[in-house]
Amino acid sequence: MKKYYTYMLRCSDGSLYTGYTDDIEKRLENHNRGTASKYTRSRLPVTLAYLEEFDDKSSAMSREAKIKHLSKVDKEGLVRSQTL
Repeated sequence: MKKYYTYMLRCSDGSLYTGYTDDIEKRLENHNRGTASKYTRSRLPVTLAYLEEFDDKSSAMSREAKIKHLSKVDKEGLVRSQTL
């Protein structure tokens, strides 16, 4: 069964980037190559800071949208709550 992921990356400037994917390893690799997003391209390297797994794309996308609307403090709280 295919899995989907909502993730946050810690950028080299300390900021957080939120996204979703169906292949977290490949997506992280592409971010660090500078080919995944304009935002992370200028903030390399990035590291995985937070990860949630879902059974469907819709749930992962919905969670991504919710996280993007959180305050920086709340995002940092999510990161602190999880040990990767």
